[in-house]
Amino acid sequence: MEGRNRDTGWLLTAVLLVQFMVALDVSVVNVALPDMRDDLGFSPGGLQWVVGAYALAFGGLLMLGGRLADLVGGRRILPAGLAFFGAASLVGGLVSDPGALIAARAAQGVGAAAVSPVALALVTLSFPEGPARSRALGLWGVAGALGGAVGVLAGGLLTDAAGWRAVMLVNVPIVLLALFATGRARLPGRRAGAAPRLDLAGALLVTAGMTLLVLAVVRTESTPWGSPATLLPLGAALALLAAFVAVERRTPLPLLRLGLFGVRPVLGANLFTLLLCSGQFASFYFCSLYMQQVLGWDAATTGAAFLPFSAGVVTGSVIATKVIARTGTRDLLALGGLLGTAGLALFAYTATPDGTFLYSIVAPSLLASVGIGMSFVPLATAAVTGVAPDEAGMASGLLSSSRQLGGSLGLAVLVTLAASATGSGTDPAALAAGHRTAYAVSAALLALGTLLAFVLLPGRSRGASEDPGEKNQKDSGGDVDPQVSRSTQG
Repeated sequence: MEGRNRDTGWLLTAVLLVQFMVALDVSVVNVALPDMRDDLGFSPGGLQWVVGAYALAFGGLLMLGGRLADLVGGRRILPAGLAFFGAASLVGGLVSDPGALIAARAAQGVGAAAVSPVALALVTLSFPEGPARSRALGLWGVAGALGGAVGVLAGGLLTDAAGWRAVMLVNVPIVLLALFATGRARLPGRRAGAAPRLDLAGALLVTAGMTLLVLAVVRTESTPWGSPATLLPLGAALALLAAFVAVERRTPLPLLRLGLFGVRPVLGANLFTLLLCSGQFASFYFCSLYMQQVLGWDAATTGAAFLPFSAGVVTGSVIATKVIARTGTRDLLALGGLLGTAGLALFAYTATPDGTFLYSIVAPSLLASVGIGMSFVPLATAAVTGVAPDEAGMASGLLSSSRQLGGSLGLAVLVTLAASATGSGTDPAALAAGHRTAYAVSAALLALGTLLAFVLLPGRSRGASEDPGEKNQKDSGGDVDPQVSRSTQG
């Protein structure tokens, strides 16, 4: 028992470091972009690809990364993904050419797509359903929130102290710690039975489709939604994804089993995630602009102002781990969604040109972040409810894809709406009006996600809902052929 506890402890440490690192890397680069532009000589249109290349690779490969974790096993995928991410970060911190930095950021996205879904899958496979899993999922949510907030703060501090290269190199020691923890943990290997078979056609279609979809969305920052540069990749992406669905219907061992969408908790969790991240990512972006462009704060002060949000997410996650057994997944997710909606709506009301730290930042941040933090545990629980262990990576990759796609689409759409509300004005009052519009739409998106999750997720009586095949596979360690697991799920 002591040895197993030690193994799960090291495994959880590795998972939390992965989640922290991936979240950190999304936000830490943004503050350093002006220094990157000046030092490497980026063109005005080229700088956006420092962010866009990462988003393209990460979003496009998430489903593939999740399925590889199922087929090959976390014992191989997690160390390989970490090593690749660390090498890309090291190279990115040493380059002297804009194209090389963009390539390094794309390589970071590849590594993130490999480790992100396997990290969540390892939590669900290694911790039994109940308090142990709830605590692990709560810590997983806290690690992501801290990574995002620390990234904003550390990006400013590192850039001021050591230059933009430090925001790339900071990942290297985190990767080394995660690799050490991974080496000490007893990670699950490839499932027993038939040799791994990858749905190559599905992998190519979904990777190309997701990449083109994210590309179309990322380009809306510099090209209009109705321009051929946006519509052509958008149309091609939809065609590829439609072909992917057709292929998955006929493939015996698909990359994404479409029957997962028939599992109501899985569907509800992914819809909630899609709509939550559509609003949350954009709100984070607009809050940063509001503090700097409207209130006139510098980058370091702006980063520090996000700390109440992190504290709220930690508080909400801790509350969720303690009460989920009594409230159930659906009710806790609904409560968290309603609190998050109220916080975003309060942002829409308080983001005025004469706003203050307590009134315009702290009050809405705490309300929104506690609600969002409370949502992480039931959300991650629902996303794998009724899913066989040999498809945990698939379900985790689907949830991560919903998160990434929601964030990319939401940010692009809300930037357009905010710009429309701002008009041609550049004064603080006009900018604040655009930000308030974005906050209001974010609140509406989260409210819709909360309603859908409440309708789709089962009520508190969950004991009879566990799939018999899933229970048998848990007892046997998950070494069951996927055909058998699917037959038990009907």
